[in-house]
Amino acid sequence: MKPVEIYTSPLCGFCHAAKRLLKQKGVEFKEVDILMHPKRKPEMIQRAGGKRTVPQIFIGTQHVGGCDDLYELERQGKLDRLLAA
Repeated sequence: MKPVEIYTSPLCGFCHAAKRLLKQKGVEFKEVDILMHPKRKPEMIQRAGGKRTVPQIFIGTQHVGGCDDLYELERQGKLDRLLAA
């Protein structure tokens, strides 16, 4: 399974929803809380192509996007393949 990294904030409902989906699927992920580690926010913005909102989700080196993008991959049946590829 590819490594998963998610940039989050504890105040973000979309972050909690994205993490919940990943946990339901048994996916381990590395979480970067940008409130606890504000110096990592510029890194997130650069990696996410200028996007400033959380969550920003990466599977392997691929930027997936945010929570809605993650759930859309799941609805289309593409998330499991992306995780396993």
